[in-house]
Amino acid sequence: MYGSNKAVTDDTDRTEFRKTEKKYKLYYDQNSKRKKQPKQVDLSEVLDFKSFLDSYHQNGELPPEIVVVDCRLDRPVFGLESRPGFYFIPGALSVDEQCRWIRDSLMSFPQPPNRTNHNAIYGPISDLFAAVKERKVLVEDENMPVGLDSGSNGCVGNEDTCRWSFCEEDSVLSIGRSCKSVSASVLLRKLRWSTLGLQFDWSKRNYNVSLPHNKIPDELCQLAKKLAAPAMPMGEEFQPEAAIVNYFASGDTLGGHLDDMEADWSKPIVSMSLGCKAIFLLGGKSREDPPLAMFLRSGDVVLMAGEARECFHGVPRIFTDKENAETTTLELHFCDENDILEYIRTSRINVNIRQVF
Repeated sequence: MYGSNKAVTDDTDRTEFRKTEKKYKLYYDQNSKRKKQPKQVDLSEVLDFKSFLDSYHQNGELPPEIVVVDCRLDRPVFGLESRPGFYFIPGALSVDEQCRWIRDSLMSFPQPPNRTNHNAIYGPISDLFAAVKERKVLVEDENMPVGLDSGSNGCVGNEDTCRWSFCEEDSVLSIGRSCKSVSASVLLRKLRWSTLGLQFDWSKRNYNVSLPHNKIPDELCQLAKKLAAPAMPMGEEFQPEAAIVNYFASGDTLGGHLDDMEADWSKPIVSMSLGCKAIFLLGGKSREDPPLAMFLRSGDVVLMAGEARECFHGVPRIFTDKENAETTTLELHFCDENDILEYIRTSRINVNIRQVF
């Protein structure tokens, strides 16, 4: 689902959704004398809900397509006339809340028994962010017997997943080149997803209730229940049972897809944006329907319920340059936490919370 930034020039077989993805995707100017200079992209058609919020507060005016949803929150919630069940809450999270969930996304959410994209190769990795701070290296133990079953020593995945552990960088250098190793900082940069609560099996695209898991943290549950209220049927309360955390670096994309593995589509997906600004595409029920593009900033929350659950959506672009990333406020809050500061300057995190049953 993640893509690269290699340019493709032939549009003849592309759907409308793919054409729009290509329009906003990060490409580099091959003729630029400056190394890796991003190509300019026309952002004039991208919906800007922060601007809409400012206009609404000043004079009550909104573009024709944008509506204010009558809801139970203490701030305006916007919808789109053409996309019933879609809700946008600009600036829903305070800066302190954003910092809290950024820290948890890096330090807590990837912790076993929560699964990540690294499980398939390295097995469960504990304390990844702490290992980054301590400049550690993950090393394969070649003396560990191969062929352990998936239940041995709490390991999950293939036969080699118990053979890796963190070591000091100096000890790895003394071993030499014979052992396989990867630095914790590289692993963090290659972290693409983690799962909370009920574990999602990406290979089978369903929830595997037999996998070990912890419940979603209570504070996150309470926040999700509050944020989900505008999209919930009257008299019902959102029940958070699973969450998928996506991690984006420069050039990463999330291709057009449907979130269709939950039993009841009348219940919303609660999607929280953290870190660098991104472009979100919301299409229709077919990939041939031209999607709407909109900015997602840190602290914004999107809800998708009912008919909106049937709409293709994706993220073709995150902005990591200083001019467009809009992370200055976060950087000030993380000025004494260098490892988080370095990460969030060029990354985006999305926490999306679901009611499965």
